[in-house]
Amino acid sequence: MAKPLDGAVPSPNIWHHPQTYEVENRAVDPEGAIDAAMRSVASWQGRDFLDLGCGTGFHLPRWAADARSVVGVEPHPDLAAVAVRRTARHPNASVRVGTAQRIPLPDACVDVAQARWAYFFGPGCEPGLADLGRVMRRGGTAFIVDNDARRSTFGGWFRRGYPNVDPEEVERFWSRHGWQRIGVDTVWRFESRADLEAVVRIELPGDVAEAVLREHGVADGLEVDYAVNVWWRRY
Repeated sequence: MAKPLDGAVPSPNIWHHPQTYEVENRAVDPEGAIDAAMRSVASWQGRDFLDLGCGTGFHLPRWAADARSVVGVEPHPDLAAVAVRRTARHPNASVRVGTAQRIPLPDACVDVAQARWAYFFGPGCEPGLADLGRVMRRGGTAFIVDNDARRSTFGGWFRRGYPNVDPEEVERFWSRHGWQRIGVDTVWRFESRADLEAVVRIELPGDVAEAVLREHGVADGLEVDYAVNVWWRRY
């Protein structure tokens, strides 16, 4: 396994369990509510798009279908290599190994950027925000997609698993930095109980994962309601 770049913030879910994270990507937001929220603010049709922390490039082909160009940036070389293979049939898409703090792109070259559950989790991400501002064109729009831990079933699970994360402080952080919020209600929708259990176990600490799986039994079905914040800012 190649070593991630210095300065990268570890993502234990996808870094350690990329196959299970693929299952999660297929399960989350099946109706496309997050993309719809983004489009309500800014379209990427015919524009230059950046996916920061693109992982294995799950979303890159979707962006490439509409954008003029798409660049995925990922600090983990092994995941970036998968993203390269995933975009091989999309000539307008490329993948670069890099971090949010040192985006490997020139100044003012991006019209629309997104970071989806990657690096930008509130306090502490200021270096990445500074470099994001460097690469954004004037009039461009950036989106940060993160959990809303104040509501939904998964939000409650997240609070139990990560009590050190204060969702109110996270909201104050983004508001202080000039970002606006769109609240999105979506779901995880799995194809099997085994998939649901596998994803819960990579997203929550072991004891919390087992507790919530006991509570959310087989009779509760294969959906989990999930609240998301789509933060956005115009540059």
